[in-house]
Amino acid sequence: MAFKRSPVRSRLAPQLCTIFMFIVYILKSIHNKKFYVGQTSNLERRLLYHNSGYSKATKNGIPWELVHSEVFTNRSEAVRREKEIKNYKSKIYIEKLICA
Repeated sequence: MAFKRSPVRSRLAPQLCTIFMFIVYILKSIHNKKFYVGQTSNLERRLLYHNSGYSKATKNGIPWELVHSEVFTNRSEAVRREKEIKNYKSKIYIEKLICA
């Protein structure tokens, strides 16, 4: 199942840019206790996507629960933060971040 952008949304994008928020999120698998880090502009839809089995990266960990999120005003900041968290490659770092 692919999520497609509406043509109306793309025409209105300049006006809506100021109200969009981008979220870096951390999910934890209830099944295997692993973490997944990602970023999105629609957290609810993205969580449903991960728990539906469409993503190869998260298919084996279903069900996933949201354990941490951070909000940014633009996508570039969110992507930068996502990469920063992923570069640590440490479960201990993520657990400290969640507890903070």
